[in-house]
Amino acid sequence: MAWQLTEDVETFHTAAGGFLRSRPIEHTNLLTLVETLRRDLRFYGPEDPVFGWWSTPAGQVSGVLLQTPPYPVIFSELPTPAVSAAVQALAGRPLPGANLPASAVDGFSAGWRTRAGVRTHVVRRTRLYRLVSLIPPPLPPGGVRYAGPDDVDLLRGWFRAFHDEIGERRPADPARFLAYGGILLWDDGRSPVSMAARSQPAAGAVRIQLVYTPPVQRGRGYAGAVTVAAARTAQAEGAESVVLNTDLANPTSNALYQRLGFRPVEDRVIVEFTA
Repeated sequence: MAWQLTEDVETFHTAAGGFLRSRPIEHTNLLTLVETLRRDLRFYGPEDPVFGWWSTPAGQVSGVLLQTPPYPVIFSELPTPAVSAAVQALAGRPLPGANLPASAVDGFSAGWRTRAGVRTHVVRRTRLYRLVSLIPPPLPPGGVRYAGPDDVDLLRGWFRAFHDEIGERRPADPARFLAYGGILLWDDGRSPVSMAARSQPAAGAVRIQLVYTPPVQRGRGYAGAVTVAAARTAQAEGAESVVLNTDLANPTSNALYQRLGFRPVEDRVIVEFTA
């Protein structure tokens, strides 16, 4: 049993693609990252990403990792021996943090703390939800529309505000989503009041992301309405599964998504490493 690392996305895709596609719900983030990097290896930054897979003695892949500097390394679910072995496999890399299943975070964090001489602290605890049966809420005034080029300035501000709220340092570029019609806006008849983005399909799964309503507009049902619209759009375009991630520190959003018909799948923890 051992980790194998590569900087070649196609080598990784050949070796570990079947493993990722075997659980498209749990692996939705990783599948999206891999497909994006296959299109543009420098999409997330100028440095080479690193890819890794954990194989059994029989050659069966049972865990993967992926890091796109300067972002944290992200792991799939891992067999217990793979957790400590990952510390050795990644030794010498300047990891800013890690995104792991809740069951693996303590083991990897303790090992990396000792190996790299860093401090570790939890940035966020998240939960992955899957849509089981959509339960539309009463709709607020207004309607939904696709975001377009004229909305870019608004979206950039909302993206920054969203990432500030969840503690992420580098917001995504709205143009990445606009290129395939990936952002929906709820408009109250005067102006946009809420947004939701969705990923492109990966192994049949679409992930709803960046659900954001400015504080002054909250409590009026806009987030639920635009989330339902994003889910329906994904289903209409052939998505077999619709998923989303939440911050467990936000009880409002977790309660909302469960009312809409989303059910928990997996808990993860994001940790940061500092000198």
